[in-house]
Amino acid sequence: MTATEGAESDGARRAREALEASGIPHTIARYGPARSLSESAELRGIEPRDIVKSLVVRRGSGDYVFVLVPGDREISWPKLREHLGVNRLSMPPADKAFKATGYERGTITPFGSTTAWPVIVDATAAGRTISMGAGEHGVGATVAADDLVRALSAEVADVTDPA
Repeated sequence: MTATEGAESDGARRAREALEASGIPHTIARYGPARSLSESAELRGIEPRDIVKSLVVRRGSGDYVFVLVPGDREISWPKLREHLGVNRLSMPPADKAFKATGYERGTITPFGSTTAWPVIVDATAAGRTISMGAGEHGVGATVAADDLVRALSAEVADVTDPA
């Protein structure tokens, strides 16, 4: 980041430091604000499927998981419930997601989260280079999905359907 791009937010700093500490190759870039996933993909010069949304899913009181979902897919609740062996899951409101991760919606990443929740990566992301939130609106991190899986001890599972 150059001085002309502004000060780094606390969230962006935590994400950057966690990515650096992971030792995996990555790039972090400022793309600017976007109103949609497709606009964000256009700003990044990639396809929407190459942006991975880091979703916070509540599986119990004070118990969450990160589910990493490619931009052209959505969570399959039956598949995710079966994978986790639970009967009920939900998406917490924005304030609860912030409390669980320290990140605002649209900036969430497992890297640098205030709590290291388990991570599930949808199988369709495996083997690809992906771009994901990096702790601040308009900032993204690009990594190899397989490196992310290793660095975060993530599970790879079929937990989505086409959007």
